[in-house]
Amino acid sequence: MNNLLNEKLGSLVGAGGGKIHTGPFGSQLHASDYVPEGIPCIMPANMRNNRVDLSSIAFITEEDAKRLSKYIVKKNDIVYSRRGDVTQKALIREKEAGYFCGTGCLLLRPGKNFDARFLTYYLSTPKIQNWLISQAVGATMPNLNTGILSSIPFHGPKKAEQEKIADVLSAVDEKIELNDRINGELEAMAKTLYDYWFVQFDFPDAKGKPYKTSGGKMVYNPTLKRSIPTGWEDGKVLTVADLLGGGTPTKAKPEYWGGAIPFFTPSDSNRNIFSLETEDYITEEGLKNSSTRLFAKNTVFLTARGSVGRLALNAVPMAMNQSCYALSAKDGISHVFLFFLTKELIHHLEVKASGSVFNSIVSNDIELTSLALPKDRKVIASFAAIAEPIFSKIETLTNENRQLSSLRDWLLPMLMNGQVTVT
Repeated sequence: MNNLLNEKLGSLVGAGGGKIHTGPFGSQLHASDYVPEGIPCIMPANMRNNRVDLSSIAFITEEDAKRLSKYIVKKNDIVYSRRGDVTQKALIREKEAGYFCGTGCLLLRPGKNFDARFLTYYLSTPKIQNWLISQAVGATMPNLNTGILSSIPFHGPKKAEQEKIADVLSAVDEKIELNDRINGELEAMAKTLYDYWFVQFDFPDAKGKPYKTSGGKMVYNPTLKRSIPTGWEDGKVLTVADLLGGGTPTKAKPEYWGGAIPFFTPSDSNRNIFSLETEDYITEEGLKNSSTRLFAKNTVFLTARGSVGRLALNAVPMAMNQSCYALSAKDGISHVFLFFLTKELIHHLEVKASGSVFNSIVSNDIELTSLALPKDRKVIASFAAIAEPIFSKIETLTNENRQLSSLRDWLLPMLMNGQVTVT
């Protein structure tokens, strides 16, 4: 690879008219300044897979954004997490231009020497990520600053070659993003069907018409404090599932760790429905000598501490730690129905906890919370006949994304060091 650049990042950024600066400090933007609607404010928690994640983003007023206009992001900016996981970052795309770089962040404007997509990939290589971690300051929580970011060593091609490499890697990422969008739409379809049948009670009646809307008989249930269809009951999640706990092999025994058995913990609960792999793995010996067990495929994992209330279905048999509960569907009960029933349970617990901190789930929450359930399991079976193929498609696309991610991560270092070239 000819015409290589070999300088510190800050020098190349500055020479190209870019800049690196810190986001606003707490004294400039207070917790009371956040509003329900307005200008999206990018925080470290909103960075996922080098993209801005809008699912839990905060907002500030237009007035505050104008007052702090130097922190408004532009297309091709890179926003970095300044604290905690200092490798987290997000490339600003056209649709996010005009958002606000929030507190706890650093803003990198690459300038004319860089293709911003390429630079984002370069900064994602294990070599640079490990360098950042080694340079981050702070005894208890790693911190980045503009000096560290500016000192990143850059050894790579000039912009024309950068663009070719970025085109290849971006094509893979765009396919992953498309699959994620399709999965989101498929999940929403299945959730809408569940709500329509089991929350609004408009499941098909004997004539195939929506039960409640078509005048199906409703009976007041004093436990649920609402009317439910005739033939339904105030049941529990454990009416249709078994509740199981997990455990952790002792870390004092190295032979218990690093095996082939996936070991699910709250840190593995991301936004995917299906969990395909985990951060940690244990051995058969670790499984036998701890209170965990091997849970069959399509068990519902519910996080009870840490990231409370997240759900996942294991796509392969997995063990699980004690910070989660496992719900195993009883015979004749669909795992997809159980997944959404558990989501409904979590919603009830969140409503119940309104005004207080929802920071854990205990077994009594699962065992004692009443939900409307049909006594006739044919309704559940009819739902499963529609919803399970939808979930199968979600699982297929999730697997495809894992393969695409592996391909991208395999290509990334070789494209960066010239082992593979783009013509």
